[in-house]
Amino acid sequence: AGLCAVLGPDDQLLCSGRSIAPALARGLDPGAVVAELLGRTGGPCRGRAGRGHLAQPAAGFFGAHAVVAGNLSIAAGVALAFQAAGRPGIVAVLFGDGAAGAGALHETLNIAALWRLPLLFVCSNNGWSISTPTAAHLAPARVADLARPFGIPAATVDGTDAPAVRDAAAALAAGIRDGAGPAFLEALSVRLGPHSTLARESRPAADVAALAARDPIARLSARLGEAVAAPLREAAEAAAGAAFRTAEASPSATASELDDAA
Repeated sequence: AGLCAVLGPDDQLLCSGRSIAPALARGLDPGAVVAELLGRTGGPCRGRAGRGHLAQPAAGFFGAHAVVAGNLSIAAGVALAFQAAGRPGIVAVLFGDGAAGAGALHETLNIAALWRLPLLFVCSNNGWSISTPTAAHLAPARVADLARPFGIPAATVDGTDAPAVRDAAAALAAGIRDGAGPAFLEALSVRLGPHSTLARESRPAADVAALAARDPIARLSARLGEAVAAPLREAAEAAAGAAFRTAEASPSATASELDDAA
């Protein structure tokens, strides 16, 4: 949400396979997002993409990419297209710390710096790649350190503080918009549950319980005060209910529609 607060209508966002929150933060219609998840034709990709490949470029969401680090070089291509066409806007690519050791990141950092692409790298670092802690698979102390040998401006921010993420992203995005080339933001975040519903929780229960104090929604709610937060919470719950009703009213994709790649 902090990142998307600084993206305008001329910008594009790419994310990993965990697309639901980025898509909603980018402004996609919640009913359409749920329809896509349920395989209904009312989704942006007519029910064929699901969570892992959800996309709506016309809304500034170039899409999700389920292959770890698979979105990075694609984002560079989108940024190159922006540059070649002389069009306004920047490209932001959101990925996790589990992608930081992939060759695609280093290759993309290199070409983005070399060609001064309008590309903002944003790593949401929750400290765990499924059950592997970051320190066990990544040599640098900070993921942001990977950008510095390429001369790319980099910053690390508390990813559970939404206004801080917004401010840090805005500062880096301003440089990109001014033609300074790519930038890199590392947001230190938390994973409040297991990697997935199928994955065993490998972290000690006490450690997971302690993370609740860093829940970004709870932190922002406390900062706003209950008088402000409560109506927002109620509106969000109402919007979620309406989104499911809209999605469930949309027809399921037929076999011929699923087979149609057009």
